[in-house]
Amino acid sequence: MNRLAAAAALVICVPLCGSAFAASAPDPSGTWNRGDGNAKVRIAPCGSNICATNVWIRDTSGGEAVGDRLVMTLRPKSADTLAGKAFDAKRALTYAIQLKVAGQRLVTRGCVAGGLVCKSVNWSRAR
Repeated sequence: MNRLAAAAALVICVPLCGSAFAASAPDPSGTWNRGDGNAKVRIAPCGSNICATNVWIRDTSGGEAVGDRLVMTLRPKSADTLAGKAFDAKRALTYAIQLKVAGQRLVTRGCVAGGLVCKSVNWSRAR
């Protein structure tokens, strides 16, 4: 689950040229610092999906690497929350994921095993 937390936002590739979200949906696009200080990810459109790509990792001993990416299929769940699925190709795992956007803060929640194992991670917008 730590990998999900790192990338989600998990943990993209290119600068934004537009948002993949409807005007009324929360927009997590941008670069985010993970709360534990070990990762920075860029969230951006990638095709019809949203990708979260690691752009900086302090400690790689946990298997995280720059360039690791989650491909997310998200839909608005509420005024500040997106929900859907995230695919981690490096580990061949699919997670249920929620992203709650609150100004300069982001909270990701990833779950596996039908929601039996979940982890939430706090992020702050990079300056």
